[in-house]
Formats: sequence, structure tokens, C-alpha cells
Amino acid sequence: MAVSLSKGNKVSLAKVAEDAGISGGLTKILVGLGWDVNRYDGGAQFDLDAAAFMLAGTGKVRSSDDFIFYNQKIGQGVEHLGDNRTGEGDGDDEIIKIDLTSIPADIERISFTVTIHEAEERKQNFGMVENSYIRVLDEVSGTELLKYDLGEDFSIETAVVVADLYRHNGEWKFNAIGSGFSGGLAALCQNYGVDI
Repeated sequence: MAVSLSKGNKVSLAKVAEDAGISGGLTKILVGLGWDVNRYDGGAQFDLDAAAFMLAGTGKVRSSDDFIFYNQKIGQGVEHLGDNRTGEGDGDDEIIKIDLTSIPADIERISFTVTIHEAEERKQNFGMVENSYIRVLDEVSGTELLKYDLGEDFSIETAVVVADLYRHNGEWKFNAIGSGFSGGLAALCQNYGVDI
């Protein structure tokens, strides 16, 4: 049974994997993000995009190569499995694959975000999104390890920092964040030091 997290909860991936009966240590994970659109009749398509920012100790990317998204799907140890432009269907809308053994030693944190494509032009925001979640699965067994449901705390935000995967005393931990941003992807890139 997956661990259910609330905003601000932090958990050790190794401990969660051990509790789930995964032996031999956790090396490859899938980070699935999902959402549904509600209360929206503006006519424009709703396109949400997941991204991962690989951050050094400064809290910034080392270079734009550490920004993994639909137009740059592969980084060292991180792979975005593709852009779902409609959010249709059940289950994960976008998936980011992580090989924990291949993450460079100077990367201390991976920040997972979701933004609304062309939110300002389409007059869209996260107040129009529901059932948002992030979950972590063991890639080898397919076992769901943890899940964080974001809830309905957003109104005018056009970007959300969903969660962080971070190193602490040599082990990977997961932090459920759920923090909204205005300014969409550009604001997130600026925050994390990506030149756009």
C-alpha cells in the first residue's frame, strides 16, 4: 500500500521501498503526474506540462541541460516520457523516469513542476484544475510507493512546484510541496536559473 502524503510531508524513499517489500534497494523510479480540468468553458484546449529541474546546492540548475521538459526530454539520469496535450483518460498524464544511480553527485534536488501552456493567453489557471497528484513508483516492479494529492488550494496560479526529490545524508527523500506560482513556466525558469 502506497504512503499517502500531505503538503509539507517528507519521507525517505529507501524506507518506503523497504516497507513495500522491495528488496535490493530502489534504483529506478517513475514519477507520475496527473490532473483533470474542471469549471472551464473558455473554449481553448487545456494543456498542462510536467517538468523536472535538476538543482545543484545553489538551488539553481548548473545549465539549461538540467531543465527536463517536453522539448528537452533527456538529462543525466532523468527522462521525460512525453507531452500529454489534453489530459484525457485515467491515470498518469505525464511521467518522468529517474535512474537514481545516474544522477550526478552535484545534483542535490530535483524539483517537479506543472505549468499551464499559454495560460495567460487562454485565461486559464490552476483554480480550473482538480484531482492533481504526483506519485512515485518502483520502475522494476511497478509498485506504487507514495502519492501526494494536491487538493484544491489554487486559484490564480499558472504554475505549481509539486514536489522535490532531494538528497539528505546520502539518501533520497521526497518532499510534498504544492506551492503555486504566478507567471507560468517563465517564472519557474527564472526562479531556478534557466535562461529562456
